[in-house]
Amino acid sequence: MPNVFFSSDHHFGHKHIIDFESRPFGSVEQMNEMMIESWNAVVRAEDTLFHLGDFSFLGKEATRNILSRLNGYKILILGNHDRGRSRNWWLDAGFNEVSEHPLIYKEFFFLSHEPMYMNKHMPYVNVHGHIHGQKYEGNHHFNICVEHWNYTPLTFEQIRDTVVASEEGSD
Repeated sequence: MPNVFFSSDHHFGHKHIIDFESRPFGSVEQMNEMMIESWNAVVRAEDTLFHLGDFSFLGKEATRNILSRLNGYKILILGNHDRGRSRNWWLDAGFNEVSEHPLIYKEFFFLSHEPMYMNKHMPYVNVHGHIHGQKYEGNHHFNICVEHWNYTPLTFEQIRDTVVASEEGSD
């Protein structure tokens, strides 16, 4: 049975993100390789992965090379660093689908790059990236940035179960 995974903010090829976010890598090459290994350790060819933005700072050929090495059917929601390139650029680089706007998953989860406004009365959860090591309080936001999850994508069930556990803990 195929799984559905989520991740964001890999910043492949972005040397300065190592310092900006205190990533535990000695070089951008080491970072890229470890993130590819972490992705492929959990995502299989038949799985789907929603990438919630800021995928690569590399040129098209280098980005295509990375995408060709990553398992799964890959869907990109454009992040702020991705938007300088057209939707077709990302499709040509190897994403299977590209969205310029947030998506709704399972009629309950808002998938976006930047966190969306969610008041406490809304029954939805916003799965997002963008803010890297930061975290919003409450049960309405789930930060899927790689820094929070050891550079490894999470399944839908892992996210759902974490959200449910945090809701039960707040009662």
